[in-house]
Amino acid sequence: MVQSKGVKKMFHINGASGKAIYEQIMEQVKEAVFKEYLKPGDSLPSVRKLALTLSVTPNTVAKAYQLLEKEKIIVTIRGKGAFIAKNISYEMDLEKLNRIKEDIRGSLVEMKYLGFDETETIKLIQDIYVDLEGERNGNHRN
Repeated sequence: MVQSKGVKKMFHINGASGKAIYEQIMEQVKEAVFKEYLKPGDSLPSVRKLALTLSVTPNTVAKAYQLLEKEKIIVTIRGKGAFIAKNISYEMDLEKLNRIKEDIRGSLVEMKYLGFDETETIKLIQDIYVDLEGERNGNHRN
């Protein structure tokens, strides 16, 4: 169960990010599940509580939760709340894959603009991947 004190640590909104707030919430829930900070059956804060904590509208949190439910990451039980799904689905979603490709493309353009070559770019991606796996397994690199 996510405790209210941990909510601020788990969820953080970057107002300077070009990413919508609901997308940031979704991404952070998925990352917490991937890293096993949140496990199947764990509850999420209520829409109102998370909205209040993050100083966003309840509609923003509700949209994130609705989309996470559509992706079968969470389940919502009326009157009880939102919970991490017991059988999370990792199905291939071509529409989502195309959005990810566009996001990566935009980041690659920025990296080229900053002077990164192909080798440096691949190395950076590998480092990020290794960091994610390490965090998931409880190992942290500095």
